[in-house]
Amino acid sequence: MKTRINPQGFTKTVGAYSQGLKIDLGGGKFMVLVSGQLAMDADGVPVAPEDISAQTRYIFENIKKILQEAGAQLEDVVKAQIFLTDMDQFPKVSAVRNEYFGDIKPVSTLVEINRTVREGCHIEIEVMAIAG
Repeated sequence: MKTRINPQGFTKTVGAYSQGLKIDLGGGKFMVLVSGQLAMDADGVPVAPEDISAQTRYIFENIKKILQEAGAQLEDVVKAQIFLTDMDQFPKVSAVRNEYFGDIKPVSTLVEINRTVREGCHIEIEVMAIAG
């Protein structure tokens, strides 16, 4: 069974995707896949376009909301993928990432990309969690 997660107050999805997807694995366990999140408000306006730390925090807060709506939490994250438009910003992104993940230490990928789908958004993060 799959349940689509689209919390209120998030940017309306454009296209055929959900912010998150909860998948029943049986035995009370479930997986939550979170689509790549950008730092955009509910109207699709980039948040803090000149502050990568603020964008990273904003995204992690949105990820927490999606996970919570599915019945999971950050501690359940097993994989994170981070896409960054300027690798020179890595130390700032890493510092914020470490604030949120601390001892969780999911497997992780961080790559530099040319750009995201929204001008002014310089980072995109997606995660996978297993809970229950």
